[in-house]
Amino acid sequence: MGLRRKAREIALHCLYQSEMTAASAVESFPLLCANFEVNQKAVPYARELVEGVAGHWEAINALIQENAAHWRLERMSCIDRNIMRIAILELCFRQDVPASVAINEAIEVAKRFSTDDAPPFINGILDAVKKNLDQARENGVD
Repeated sequence: MGLRRKAREIALHCLYQSEMTAASAVESFPLLCANFEVNQKAVPYARELVEGVAGHWEAINALIQENAAHWRLERMSCIDRNIMRIAILELCFRQDVPASVAINEAIEVAKRFSTDDAPPFINGILDAVKKNLDQARENGVD
């Protein structure tokens, strides 16, 4: 497993913990890293992911909601929501991660941490986000 996958998993744990405790993910990140066995080489990218999701929280949630037909954000699994948040951060706000990698990594993380129904559900929403982003870029909107 690559360092970025490990970083995504650390970020997922942190975001999940944040939602379960209503604590700030950014503020609780160092505590999570200090109290759990994490790969220290993966920590910098995991921190970037947590800070990025927190910094773009409203925009990311809006993208999930816009592309999740017949699903309200609060009805989705907490794990699935946070997997998608990380992937959407990478799709929209990180130029160093190809879209296919962001989506495939989200699916792989979902296979490990969520239900059997999660990978196709997550894939469908992320694919819709990607298509809408591609269309907006073709039309000169970023």
